[in-house]
Amino acid sequence: MNETSAPPLLFLFDMDDVLVRYDWRVRMAALSDFTGHEFQELRRRWWDSGNEQRAEAGGFLDADAYLAAFAEAMECDVPEAEWARIRGAAMTELPERIEAVRIASEHGRVGLLTNNGPLAGRWIHEWAPSLPQLFGEHLDTSSNFGARKPEPEVFLRALEHHDVPAERTFFADDMPENVAGARSVGIHAVLVEHDTDLRDHVRAFVAAQREASPVA
Repeated sequence: MNETSAPPLLFLFDMDDVLVRYDWRVRMAALSDFTGHEFQELRRRWWDSGNEQRAEAGGFLDADAYLAAFAEAMECDVPEAEWARIRGAAMTELPERIEAVRIASEHGRVGLLTNNGPLAGRWIHEWAPSLPQLFGEHLDTSSNFGARKPEPEVFLRALEHHDVPAERTFFADDMPENVAGARSVGIHAVLVEHDTDLRDHVRAFVAAQREASPVA
């Protein structure tokens, strides 16, 4: 009989609209008030130009470089605390979803995997104070891995970072393309919709893994 222990389980979770409700309209309205730029102009200056996607893929050296580039694009001074306040005000924790992370943490390692840049990574613990208690040091943004979802590279690098094989990994995201990206490298991925009970999906994954590896 093979008594070799199975590798540990890994549970990766997206943040926005999975563990927290993110209302981008609230954020854009506050940024518009602060910078004096209308919504479409805000989009043109930063998002439509691809700067945010660049940040999510690790294209800025660090959080300070990101903020400097953002301020330059807005053509006004943007204090870090104000940028963070505006972003955080658009976020609300979802307790039942965060409970799913707690359940997962009883069965393996939990890690965040959110498409965000390095400045967001600096503030997540403030925006969603329940998360650090569960994720510890694994509050990762995609920028940490030099790629963004749904690119397969970001999932492969996350697996390498955590040293857990794809077949022992669970992933939850609200974007179908990100779920497809995770599945393309062999991760068990769940699409999170408005009425999804993530706790049930976590428990089902744990049960399936126990059945597949009874000595784990």
